[in-house]
Amino acid sequence: MTVMSQGHGANDQRAQLEALYAAMAPKGLLPLWESLHALVLAEPQSPAKPWRWSYDEVRDHLMRAGDIISAEQAERRVLILENPGLGGLSAITPSLYAGLQLILPGEVAPCHRHSQNALRFVMEGSGAFTALDGEKAVMQPFDLVLTPAGQWHDHGNQTDQPMIWLDGLDIPTVRLFDASFAERLDVAAHPETVPAGDTLTRYGHNMRPLRGSLADRRPSARPLFHYRYADWRPALDAMASSAEIDPHFGHALEFLNPADGGPILSTISAHVRLLPAGFETRTRQATDGTVFVLVEGEATLELGDQEIRLGARDMVVIPSWVPYRFQAHSQTILFGYSDKASQMKLDLYRECNH
Repeated sequence: MTVMSQGHGANDQRAQLEALYAAMAPKGLLPLWESLHALVLAEPQSPAKPWRWSYDEVRDHLMRAGDIISAEQAERRVLILENPGLGGLSAITPSLYAGLQLILPGEVAPCHRHSQNALRFVMEGSGAFTALDGEKAVMQPFDLVLTPAGQWHDHGNQTDQPMIWLDGLDIPTVRLFDASFAERLDVAAHPETVPAGDTLTRYGHNMRPLRGSLADRRPSARPLFHYRYADWRPALDAMASSAEIDPHFGHALEFLNPADGGPILSTISAHVRLLPAGFETRTRQATDGTVFVLVEGEATLELGDQEIRLGARDMVVIPSWVPYRFQAHSQTILFGYSDKASQMKLDLYRECNH
């Protein structure tokens, strides 16, 4: 008799709650107690999936697109690397976007600017350019070029070979805040303002023009936008020749903003790693979902219970808090970018090294 009374009581409470919810719904009200467990998680449970993109396979599709649509028609001829767990969101992680962009010989991708921060990591080709506020950065394989939020930029290819790079943007982050603005210049290319490479000359040697002088022409918060492979690769080799190797990272260097020593962009961090042949990292987890490019070598990535084989220029995403470790079959160079810059500012970042 007591059990039945409790059952009737529970059923009655449920009926009253359902009636309450039905009355609240048209007024935009929801009961937190029904969803608290899904809103405040004990640890990250990213909807993003670990995923690898073969560079050769993506390139084939990108070159086919180049036969069909021009850079001018497309504005940006890009194949989005959409995470299968984030269908319809054009995102590789919940906060980041990735895509491969193609500029064919003689083409210009028209000049525009927008709220989103972007980086370009060159995958193939030599001698094309990204122009930022009228200054060209002539790009070589594995150069890193930035287009910070709000700065005019266009791309052009005056060579006889296709140019392909990886675009990394904070599009999902800007979308979260409903803060997207964009403008297109009324000409395809921004008028040239200074000779190509001028910014590297002024800001690229751990020095800068005296503040307030006429030579200090770049935005003070983010003056440098070209990080050359010819500079970062020897720096990584030099570090590997003398520094103690980190068991979780191998030899790793972070790209920095020379104005403040912080991340290269306000929302995105980037770094490179060198793993000697035969080196196996220890397992680690971090809250920043990270996109990696295998620049050189061969490696196996253990992601949770998956094993992913990576070859030259392959791309892979490691979602937030998924345990991972690398095994280098030959000397391996990795480039990676993530939303660590955003998370650090918001006091969200956490890592766990096993």
